[in-house]
Amino acid sequence: MWQELRERTAEANRRLAEWKLAPLTWGNVSGISPDRRVIAIKPSGVPYEDLTADRIVLVDTSGSVVEGHLRPSSDTPTHWALYQAFPAAGGVCHTHSRFATVFAQLRRGLPCYGTTHADHFAGEVPVTRPLTPDEVSGDYEAATGRVIVECFRRLDLDPAAVPGVLVAGHGPFVWGHDPLAAVENALALEEIAAMAWAMTACGGPLTPLEDYVLRKHFERKHGPAAYYGQSPGNVESSRA
Repeated sequence: MWQELRERTAEANRRLAEWKLAPLTWGNVSGISPDRRVIAIKPSGVPYEDLTADRIVLVDTSGSVVEGHLRPSSDTPTHWALYQAFPAAGGVCHTHSRFATVFAQLRRGLPCYGTTHADHFAGEVPVTRPLTPDEVSGDYEAATGRVIVECFRRLDLDPAAVPGVLVAGHGPFVWGHDPLAAVENALALEEIAAMAWAMTACGGPLTPLEDYVLRKHFERKHGPAAYYGQSPGNVESSRA
């Protein structure tokens, strides 16, 4: 019933290692079923190269394992909090990729300095507030999800336009329309964080991209009149 979801989620998790976004097992990807009642997620602590569809764990909204013999990622409650608050999210990715995590540990949002950023995020990637002692000592992973949702509501951000966040002192959580799109956005976030870090190291002026250029680049890929790339039909016909 959920085989395709498990296969896509396994492939997305393997990309974390392939794209060097998660040393050791420092990351996880999930995907949600079309009815949004079950998520498929990486099992806790399992190396990416060992991930196959049958090792992906299925978990329902109560946190109970529906299918799978391994323990799901400890970050599962965070993933669920994002799916419940962000209905456009079909996949969620958490990493400890180096440069994005640097900004999370600096507790600094990531402004849009150039068009690479604007192609993926329609403005600054925000940083959350730190969790309180009570939040950490209680249901920590669920609280992490709540603080992300709180951040987007406080800043009045559209999670479909800014599909990522930096959790203060922790690392990035990123999402997309499916598991692979979430990982692609995580890779984009890491690359723009590396560029921002290099700009800082150069000592040059940190000038935000002009709003009108930002809007142009985001809209040409993601807006209602988007024209970047090819339609699936065009791609198929070009192969004929």
